[in-house]
Amino acid sequence: MKKAAPYLVLVLVLAWVASTLRAPRNPAAFDVQGFGRLPVLVNGRLKPLDTVARSSLLQLQGRQTVTTPDGRRLQPVEWLLDVAFRPAKADTYQHFEIVNPDVLAVFNLRTTEGQGEKRFSLRQLEPKIAELQRQAKLADQVESAVRTPFQRGVLQIYGNLVHYQRLRHAFVSPGRPDFLGELLQFQDQVKAGVAAVRAKQAGQPHDESAAKAMTDIGERFVVMAESTTFLVVPPDAGNPDLTAWKSAGAALLETFRSGTVNPAALAYAGFGHAWHGEKPEQFNKLVELFRADLAKRFDAKLRKCDLETRFNAAQPFYTSSVLYALAFFVALFSWLVWPSLLGRSAFWIIAVAWAVATAGILCRMWLEGRPPVTNLYSSALFVGWGAVGLCLVLEAIYRNAIGSVAAGAIGFSTLVIAHHLSLSGDTMEMMRAVLDSNFWLATHVVVITAGYSATFLAGFLGIIYVLRGLLTRSLDRPTADALTRMTYGITCFAILFNFVGTILGGIWADQSWGRFWGWDPKENGALIIVLWNAIMLHARWGGIVRQRGFMALAIGGNIVTSWSWFGTNMLGVGLHSYGFTDAAFVALSSFVVSQLALIALANVPLKFWRSGPAGA
Repeated sequence: MKKAAPYLVLVLVLAWVASTLRAPRNPAAFDVQGFGRLPVLVNGRLKPLDTVARSSLLQLQGRQTVTTPDGRRLQPVEWLLDVAFRPAKADTYQHFEIVNPDVLAVFNLRTTEGQGEKRFSLRQLEPKIAELQRQAKLADQVESAVRTPFQRGVLQIYGNLVHYQRLRHAFVSPGRPDFLGELLQFQDQVKAGVAAVRAKQAGQPHDESAAKAMTDIGERFVVMAESTTFLVVPPDAGNPDLTAWKSAGAALLETFRSGTVNPAALAYAGFGHAWHGEKPEQFNKLVELFRADLAKRFDAKLRKCDLETRFNAAQPFYTSSVLYALAFFVALFSWLVWPSLLGRSAFWIIAVAWAVATAGILCRMWLEGRPPVTNLYSSALFVGWGAVGLCLVLEAIYRNAIGSVAAGAIGFSTLVIAHHLSLSGDTMEMMRAVLDSNFWLATHVVVITAGYSATFLAGFLGIIYVLRGLLTRSLDRPTADALTRMTYGITCFAILFNFVGTILGGIWADQSWGRFWGWDPKENGALIIVLWNAIMLHARWGGIVRQRGFMALAIGGNIVTSWSWFGTNMLGVGLHSYGFTDAAFVALSSFVVSQLALIALANVPLKFWRSGPAGA
């Protein structure tokens, strides 16, 4: 029975993972899932509306679900439909997150008035929008590196409100409950109306009411076109160019020239009419017809949108994070009881979690058409993925649950980091021009990130060594020797990949910027990691440090790697600077302090350790 137990755990875990892959269902009679699969062009990338809804909610409030004032939980696409087509109702939803108390004071609000004490509705914010605009204008004049937390908070909520307005203007003119009827009437009268406007401009006799009607509706179209960055109207048949996609407002403005309302713009007005009027049959038929028309021209792109929607619903990295956390505790308990049963169970849970994360990364690669690492978010995924892969190898060799404990902790931590990095918006954004090279993304970036993975893993093995020695009696000679061999092997792997990755980065820099090395902070960070790995190995080879000293140096590798990975990006200087953020600075500083504390604990005299091999 004990031998079969780990395989039973494997079957149960696989069954749970399979349950997360089921196609999402519509919450009611409306085909909101079909609407969410429709494509939209944003910032140069074609994506489904489901992704727009999810990334918008993450940006606004840090989570993907919305709870209405009456307690109903909305799917992301339902929320988007309300924002676009029932704005009066959406304005009551508390989905704007404000955590800075000084920013909250701008709106004369208290935490008790918000959902979860930090989420507020547009209706609550509206009375002080003018004051927010004034504060945002003042904050925008200050350099980003020296802005106060209040100024950053003001700019963040102001940017979120602007984003919300862009969503409201993406499909129809907001506040027009019968926009479809207006468009149909406009189409019937556009030719006569345009003639009246031209006659008025020429000073000739004209129909004043027709000219005024055309002017008014034209102004609404201009506001729509200028108030959004979401391009929802596809180009005409035979034009595959992404730059030919238009906003609904821009497409409607072309009616004055063509005399015919764009069918796609008319379709979105129809969606709004059906959603606002609670007409699911009409809504679902429009989804079917609109998608069928798009499939004639963009079948391959629609298939990608379908897969991305399924990927969003499955949330493979959330699934992996849950499994990593479970495996971590199972592996920890294996050091106390049932080492064989719990140890193998933890191994299989880690293996499934790693496989799910692998599938998620491969899916992202196919959707983007890029190697696995393209930005900070994907680097967090890959660092964790690489470290867990190495842990699986270690566990397969040593079978002492150390690899599983390390895999669970590192895998979960890196996915938490990735989640927080996703709060800034779409994680599959278009590449910057200098980075638009699949060859260098697949060589330099992947290799150097694999080096990060290995260095972090070596550091975490050092943490396990110190904590087991200080807090438990389980660090006997065989365990200590095994941990040291693991750390040594991983460090050798790390220095190889960090060194080769740094050289490849120099070659890429020479091709892109005309110099191999420029002492950019990021380049210095990469060099520091290589030097630190070399110091560790030479100190061990030269007998300068023994087991505990080597493990303390490994923990120090966590500091230099986190600095190169994140710290250099927040300096506000250099070619690799991505901007300062309070949250990242506090998290990085706290991490560095924790690692320094662990290094200090590693140097506590051996007599104070609860266990530890002689001569360590």
